[in-house]
Amino acid sequence: MIYRQLGKTGFNISEVSLGTWQLGGKWGAPFDQQVADATLAAAYEEGVNFFDTADGYQDGASERTVGAFVKKHPDVHYTTKIGRKDPELSIAHFQPAALDRYVDASLNNMQTDALDLVLLHCPPMPAYYDPEIFAHLDQLKQAGKIRNYGVSVERVEEGLKALDYGVSTVEIIFNMFRLRPARLFFEQAKAHNVGILARVPLASGLLSGKFTADTKFAPTDQRSNNRHGELFDKGETFSGVDYLTGVKAAQELKKRLKTDNLAAIALRYILMYDAVSAVIPGASNPNQITRNTDAAALPALTHEQMGIVQDVYDEYIKNPVEYLW
Repeated sequence: MIYRQLGKTGFNISEVSLGTWQLGGKWGAPFDQQVADATLAAAYEEGVNFFDTADGYQDGASERTVGAFVKKHPDVHYTTKIGRKDPELSIAHFQPAALDRYVDASLNNMQTDALDLVLLHCPPMPAYYDPEIFAHLDQLKQAGKIRNYGVSVERVEEGLKALDYGVSTVEIIFNMFRLRPARLFFEQAKAHNVGILARVPLASGLLSGKFTADTKFAPTDQRSNNRHGELFDKGETFSGVDYLTGVKAAQELKKRLKTDNLAAIALRYILMYDAVSAVIPGASNPNQITRNTDAAALPALTHEQMGIVQDVYDEYIKNPVEYLW
């Protein structure tokens, strides 16, 4: 495993880290504590030393599980995201009183006195024009409740605006089907010494190349019930790509890249960008960990392979995805 610095945090984190949205159970499935514990342990054995969680994941079970693991392994770092667990997401969820409430709840869940890194969980655009929000994060840092802060964003413009403040990290969707961040945003983040966590790296599984037009998802799975943004921003489901179009594009990538292991190449593609501190694929059980971490051992993509990704993106994905996020 290779380690990269996470912006101003000073943390050296595994370039393939772990997202815990579906920890201990696939999307919509019941949480399984034993499986969750085993998944974190398997990741650690593979050199993963950074976990991404959120207060709303499995009603706090993800935070509690990560917190308990970190207590036993103090060399592991983590981020938790706050502000989105309540319904009807609005700027009210990011005002100082709400932030205090969320931070205190996360401290309790994780059984710690200070949180390594707190990310505002996809606040609406007006939040970025409210400096009081970020000033309060500075106060929480000075009070010792949080060590670092940043934002998880939906859109490139939100990431760029966040750089006006004292953020140490921006988490953003970046993958073979979402290329726009690699241009201006990556350049500006590096200039500000802001770490980048690449989320939704496999486009909700589309970039595994295993889905077909007939693949079915459980009704409670966000890949079934959020395709049009019914629950939250549709860009988080399949990276906003129309499902059938995404299936075709993934098959085209497999064909042109001459691979049956598109997922590993998709993760390795993200690591080609030195602005990225870590990619955070999820895993619902221990068996999926090596599928993710093996990507770090792949050779660098060639200039020709990088061009193939761009060509498929331009042909299948760019319009309208490029212009929405």
